[in-house]
Amino acid sequence: MTDATQTSTATPERRDAVVAAFMALLAERDYEAVTLADIAVRSGVSLGDIRALFDSRFAIVEAFVAGIDKAVLDGIDTDLADQDTKEKLFDVLMRRLDLLAPHKPAIRNLSRAAMRDPGLALALNGVARRSQRWMLAAAGVEVPGAGGMIRAQGLAIAFAKVVRAWLDDEDPALARTMRVLDEELAKAGRAAKTLKSVEQLAAPLKSLVCAPFGCRRRSSSWGPDAEEREAPPRGWRGDDFRDPKVTPV
Repeated sequence: MTDATQTSTATPERRDAVVAAFMALLAERDYEAVTLADIAVRSGVSLGDIRALFDSRFAIVEAFVAGIDKAVLDGIDTDLADQDTKEKLFDVLMRRLDLLAPHKPAIRNLSRAAMRDPGLALALNGVARRSQRWMLAAAGVEVPGAGGMIRAQGLAIAFAKVVRAWLDDEDPALARTMRVLDEELAKAGRAAKTLKSVEQLAAPLKSLVCAPFGCRRRSSSWGPDAEEREAPPRGWRGDDFRDPKVTPV
């Protein structure tokens, strides 16, 4: 295959056409029934070109999620810069649901497929965890290492509960969805604060274990001076969804 052909195959328009066709088919039928051949027919992109663009059907799911991530991140409301983290996350995740709204039937079918297939559920969890790290970054929360992964996993679980409520919420105002989101963010904030406390308690033990081996510090969450190094002048660093200047959630 020539470089020119590869460039032609990999155009964003073709990728978008494949993703759009996949989501349209998924809205009409079960995930298992969406075939690559059907995607080729619906998108107008040949099977050979789809193979050059995506490794599998699941890679198309990943591309869809990445597109939603980008749209959320591109639309960050700068007016929320001075808000507490819970408020920022609430806005970010509600915007995510707004972007997902046109694909609600497809997401419902994908969710049902995940309940039938543990392997698919596990793979989707990995995608969700990666996605939620970006949502946390959008809210100003970036914690390196295992601590960041745990926080992203917690938010992925919380958002999954919100999505379940959203799928059944027929109210245009999404009152129930917003209530569940508010509750889940409050729970996640308390869990994150507990995690922070565990990290601080474990820091001396890690230092003791590492001392004979000269372990390098991989995260600012560890070490006897972690509190001094991590504490920002304002806002949240993954220990709570509350701003210290407002009433606790």
